[in-house]
Amino acid sequence: MAHEHDHEHGHDHEHITIVDEQGNEELYEILFTFDSDDFEKSYVLVYPAGAAEGEEVELSAFSFIQDENGEQGQLNPIETEAEWDMIEEVLNTFMEDEEE
Repeated sequence: MAHEHDHEHGHDHEHITIVDEQGNEELYEILFTFDSDDFEKSYVLVYPAGAAEGEEVELSAFSFIQDENGEQGQLNPIETEAEWDMIEEVLNTFMEDEEE
């Protein structure tokens, strides 16, 4: 069942390529992005591209800083428990909104 959402960002399943520590490129779909005033960072939640609808996927979260023209961003790992807790809270709220 498709849902229409009016978020600030487009919902056309944007993709992002992430290079792992071994130099392998993996394609991910962006679940959503959000900004945190508390941590003064932007965050992105992603999952592996090509997952079937309804399939359980492993989500990954990163903080990122966009460059001046807003096209590329530097992804950084989440470093603190406080950030993880905040991300989980946002994710839970997002998932509840998705189900309505």
